[in-house]
Amino acid sequence: MQENTQFFYHILPNNIKIVHCRTQSAVAYIGVMIGAGTRDERPEENGMAHYIEHCVFKGTVFHSARQIISQIEGVGGEINAYTTKEETTFYAATLNKHVPQTLRLISEMILCPTFPKAETDKERMVIYDEIESYNDSPSELIYDDFENMLFAGHSLAQPILGTKRTLRHISSSPDRPRAWMAQHYRPERMVVFCQGDIPASRFVRLAELAFGSYVNTLPPDRQLTFAQERDQQPQSASYQKHTHQTHVMLGARAYPIAHEKQLPLYLLNNILGGGSLNSRLNIALREARGLVYTIESTYTPLSDTGYWSTYFACEPEQVDECMHVIFNELRRCIATPLSARALHAALRQLQGQMAISAQNAENNALSMAKSMLYRGYAPTWQQTFEQIACITPEQLQEVAREVLCSENLVVLKYE
Repeated sequence: MQENTQFFYHILPNNIKIVHCRTQSAVAYIGVMIGAGTRDERPEENGMAHYIEHCVFKGTVFHSARQIISQIEGVGGEINAYTTKEETTFYAATLNKHVPQTLRLISEMILCPTFPKAETDKERMVIYDEIESYNDSPSELIYDDFENMLFAGHSLAQPILGTKRTLRHISSSPDRPRAWMAQHYRPERMVVFCQGDIPASRFVRLAELAFGSYVNTLPPDRQLTFAQERDQQPQSASYQKHTHQTHVMLGARAYPIAHEKQLPLYLLNNILGGGSLNSRLNIALREARGLVYTIESTYTPLSDTGYWSTYFACEPEQVDECMHVIFNELRRCIATPLSARALHAALRQLQGQMAISAQNAENNALSMAKSMLYRGYAPTWQQTFEQIACITPEQLQEVAREVLCSENLVVLKYE
C-alpha cells in the first residue's frame, strides 16, 4: 500500500487497482472504471460495450431493475454510467454512510447481471431512440464521422452506440453480452475508485469484499497497438445533410496518454481553441468577424493514439473565409513562437481554469480513476500544472509543426 497527502493506491491480489481520495464532503463518489469499450468490439458486435452499460441496470442475480434503482435513489443517491471508445464506467454519488451498499450493488451489476430478455428488449428500443436522436444532431454526429475517417480500418472508427443491425444481433441472446464481458471485463483493466469522507483502509476492505474474488482466466483479446501511419486515409470528405448551416470539422492524429508531448499539446490547444472566449480561434472567427457562433478545438488522447480537432458551423457562403482564417491561425502557431508575455498569460489562465475545474468532485473522481487506469497513479492538478509551467515556446512550436501542419489534416463537411 502507498499513501500520500492526496491519493491512496492499492492493488488487490487479483490485480484490480484501487484509488482513493479522502475529502471532507458529506457526499462520496464511488465506482468502477473498466478498460473495455468500443475498440474491443468486432464489427458484427459494434455497440456491445454501450449495450452492456445500459442492460446491467436491468437486473442481477440478487436484485431486479426496480430494486437496483430503489437501493440507491431511495436514499437520495444517484447512479450513472457511460461508455467511451476505451472505457466503460459505473459510478454513484451517495452519502458516505451508504458507500458499502452502493459499492456492493455496483459490483453485482458488473459481476452477475442477468440480462432478462423482456427488459433488455425494451432497452434496445431506448438505444434505437438514442441513435436517432444522435443522427438528428449534426454537431454531435460529425464527431463520429470524423473519427471514422481518422481511424479508418480500425475498431476505434466504430460508433459507440453501434447500429440497429448490430444491436439486433447483440441482443438476440443474453449469452452474447455475457461472453463479451467474460472476455473483456478483466481484473487488470479495472479500477475501483472512491472520493469521499471514508478512511482508505475501510474502502479497501469494502472493495475486497465486493471484487476480491473476481478472476478471469481467459487470454487477453484486444488490439492494443494502433499504427500511427496514415494508411492512405482520405484527406477530405463532404456529406449532404441538408442542414441550415454548414458544419465543418478538421484535425489530425496526435499523441497518446502519457506521451511526453501530451501536456504541450494540451496547452497549445487551450491557447488555440480551448473553452475560453479569448482563444485565438474564437477571437479571430467570432469576435473579430462575426462568422460563427461556436468554434472549439479539442485534444483527445487515447491509450496508444489520440487526435486534435476543431469544429465550427457557419453559413454556407462563409465556409471558405472561415477555413482561411483557421489555417492562418494554425500557420501562425507553427511559424511564430509565443512571446514570454503571451506564454505567461496562457499559463495564468490555464492555472485558473484547472483550479476551478478541480472544484467539481464528480469530474475529479472520474479523472482520478482514468489516470489510475492508464498511468497507475493520479497526479493532483497542481502537480500537472507544475509540469505545464515548464513548457517552452519552442516545445509548443514543435508540437504545432507535428500536429497542425496542413498536410496532416483531415477535413469533413456537412453541407
